[in-house]
Amino acid sequence: MAKLPIDELRSALKRLPDWRLAEGREAITRKYQFVDFDAAFAFMTRVALLAAKMDHHPEWSNVYNKLDVTLATHDAGGVTQKDIDLAMAMDGYAALMSGGA
Repeated sequence: MAKLPIDELRSALKRLPDWRLAEGREAITRKYQFVDFDAAFAFMTRVALLAAKMDHHPEWSNVYNKLDVTLATHDAGGVTQKDIDLAMAMDGYAALMSGGA
């Protein structure tokens, strides 16, 4: 999958208002906050199952109810449509969960 040109990436980020370009690398990043650890872990589990199906895995760090996520396609050297698709799915999952986002 090819890396998105910067104009397409910026356009995609308009549809993902809580995501931003990562500093120091070609990736997108977002912070999520949930009501508690159980909700954060449930979200991560749901995303992990989708990511496995997509063969595309997020970089993430979880502390209690907070989750920091970075998405990039390492083989492409930047952000691809796969990253945008996973980010959109993650935002959809978070919206379904009370306290997500």
